[in-house]
Amino acid sequence: MIETKNLSKAFQDFWAVDDVNLDVEAGQILALLGQNGAGKTTTIRMLTGLLRPTRGWAKIDGRDVVAEPTAIRSSVGVLTEQHGLYLRMTADEYLDFFGRVYQLDADKRKKRSDYLLEYFGLARAAKRRIGEYSKGMRQKLALARTLIHEPPVLLLDEPTSAMDPESARLVRDEIANLRSSQRTIVICTHNLVEAEALADRIAIIYQGKILVNDNLDALKRKVLGSPEYEVLFSEDWDFPESSLPKGVEMLSQEARGFSFRTSAPEETNPLILRELGHVNAPVLTLQKKQRSLEQVYLKVMADAQGQGGLQ
Repeated sequence: MIETKNLSKAFQDFWAVDDVNLDVEAGQILALLGQNGAGKTTTIRMLTGLLRPTRGWAKIDGRDVVAEPTAIRSSVGVLTEQHGLYLRMTADEYLDFFGRVYQLDADKRKKRSDYLLEYFGLARAAKRRIGEYSKGMRQKLALARTLIHEPPVLLLDEPTSAMDPESARLVRDEIANLRSSQRTIVICTHNLVEAEALADRIAIIYQGKILVNDNLDALKRKVLGSPEYEVLFSEDWDFPESSLPKGVEMLSQEARGFSFRTSAPEETNPLILRELGHVNAPVLTLQKKQRSLEQVYLKVMADAQGQGGLQ
């Protein structure tokens, strides 16, 4: 649904985006992560046809973003960091206006507007001027505008910023529902917990280049190494490293447990449990240590900055 090849954008002699390659299938959510100024917004603007690439190309649903910009904009919903809300309009006037922009008939505009205002908890404020709205209400209205024409592709820049936890959860649930209806979604966010909960794939961009792009499990293995496990005892117990099977690396050891790394847990962990049983060790638990997207992101960025950016 979204495909780019060597997508690049230069402003004079500065490459804001440099050879970005993406491939996002229908029904997938891609989280595009990176620091401010890394190239996320420039990439989104090229995907919508607002910026012409300096090099490379991008396609949405098989259509080239440069050759068919009008068709692209009709099939894409965009939530930008700066919403561009018309503060003197009321919410229902605002959604009706954009329904007209997308050439929806009057009945369709009314149904979609009423549904979205109700869904995002804005129905009671539909007749109020947008200038009177709180930041969170404006964010929800901007997202409603993004969905007014039921686009198959959504490009969302910080979709839950300025929202209270309840409203943010509502938006996350809606994004998950949209994925299940075969919509393709790209989220630019600094909220790593949100990205981890929603995304099928994670791409991290730094100085205009994509450093990594894969599903989270693959990134954990690639960036953080083999899975880590932890054994906890119910009392002090000494389990010597020499008792571990071949290929298992002891990472740390304390009086009431130890942690280890193995690339073949289905083979080594039963052997470890068997050995613990032979010596009557008071085992409380043996469990996999949780590794987060935050750990992956920080490691990737530290490596990139230490090397002056990955090539």
